[in-house]
Amino acid sequence: MFSGDALVTLDMTRGRTGPQIIRGPVTEDPDLAVQSLEVLAATNAATVLPGHGEPWPHGVKSAVEIARQPT
Repeated sequence: MFSGDALVTLDMTRGRTGPQIIRGPVTEDPDLAVQSLEVLAATNAATVLPGHGEPWPHGVKSAVEIARQPT
């Protein structure tokens, strides 16, 4: 699944790696961004191809679970 900027594995503003949403000034509504992760999880994709960072080959559901954790 191509997730674009909705779910990335590299936050270019902070250098953090791993599944996440990008927080800070580039995300207008971070709470809505977290809520949108459910739509991605519902695809049950095996691999996530993010707009920033390396592909995530461990399934979209595990990526969403990690991205939902507080930072």
